[in-house]
Amino acid sequence: MTETIHAAESPAVPPEFPIARGCPFAPPDEYRRIREEQPITKVRLPDGREAWALSRLADVRALLTDHRFSANRRDPRFPALTAGGAIRLPVDERSILTLDAPEHGPARRAVLGEFTVRRMEALRPRIQQIVDEHIDAMLAGPPHHGKRSADLVQALSLPVPSLVICELLGVPYEDHEYFQRHSAKTLDQAIGPEERQASVDAIIAYLDELITAKEASPGDDLFGRQIVKRREEGTYRHSAMVALAFLLLIAGHETTANMISLGALMLMENPDQLAAIRSDPGKTLDAVEEMLRYFTIVDTFVARFCVEDAEIGGVTIRAGEGVLALGHIANRDPEHFADPETFDIERGARHHVAFGFGFHQCLGQNLARLELQIVFDTLFHRIPELKPAAGVDDLPFKDDASIYGLHRLPVTW
Repeated sequence: MTETIHAAESPAVPPEFPIARGCPFAPPDEYRRIREEQPITKVRLPDGREAWALSRLADVRALLTDHRFSANRRDPRFPALTAGGAIRLPVDERSILTLDAPEHGPARRAVLGEFTVRRMEALRPRIQQIVDEHIDAMLAGPPHHGKRSADLVQALSLPVPSLVICELLGVPYEDHEYFQRHSAKTLDQAIGPEERQASVDAIIAYLDELITAKEASPGDDLFGRQIVKRREEGTYRHSAMVALAFLLLIAGHETTANMISLGALMLMENPDQLAAIRSDPGKTLDAVEEMLRYFTIVDTFVARFCVEDAEIGGVTIRAGEGVLALGHIANRDPEHFADPETFDIERGARHHVAFGFGFHQCLGQNLARLELQIVFDTLFHRIPELKPAAGVDDLPFKDDASIYGLHRLPVTW
């Protein structure tokens, strides 16, 4: 029989969230304390409200498959982790990310076919070409004292997924600097809410014009196909397409770009494991899964609020209360991952929640896995002597961003 715990029994002084990582390769110490002492506990949000935090993998999975918890970021009960509240799309539409049943299922299925394994595999030759072209440019750089160097973020990590998602969606790549600059601001928790919202508005204005143009002349890209399909079904709405475009454009390059940088750094810092995938490329996908688990770059971005009293892990969560899923520490749950603090590409564990879980599991996970596999296989085959040009302690990690990563990664060879 489980013990029922109510809010009154939570800590007298809840820890304040969000919490910076501190160590680039480990969750915050407070996360470990929560998991060990009270794995479902109350925390304090930037606006002074309290919310529940879940730190065990089973509890996180339970939350993300329970219809009694809402993802609606427009509802004032939603637990916002940024000062000034959650950013809002200036369109009269909610994106798939914020929809609940019954609206969520049809909206997700409408676009899910664009991201099947088969469709993503069809992109492999083009992704390989894009990766090769950017590595060619790195290798063509002028040597300095007999060695070449580059910032891997600018040379490879950011441009590759940006170009891939632009071609997939039908976004002109010549506009990438504009939306990359603004998307970075939307994820930066260190700047004020007005500046974040202004960047959201700028991206939406850009996408509104783009979708309007595609409505007049749909092309053979995701946006064009979706416009044609939804028109034929009689379900097309301009504002819904703009909201979808915002989600796919931001998520389609920010997450993969940061994983490329972090994954490359991790392999360079673990030469034995790098040697293993260089000798057996079949292990690269296992390495990618371990990177996803180990870093969990999208951590407390996964949040919900309760719409009907529910029990998770023996704790009663009342209607109206917010809940944070601490994916980073959940992906190091010793009940599910042996020696979870160790980076081990032989682990073979794909039951992590780095892509979320349940109803809102990441649409683009097949594309992300494919891009990461191609990048790591190609990069370390073509530049086997690649190494960091700075120590880990001197690297600028994105401690204040909603999506964890690196601002720069200087490398040399």
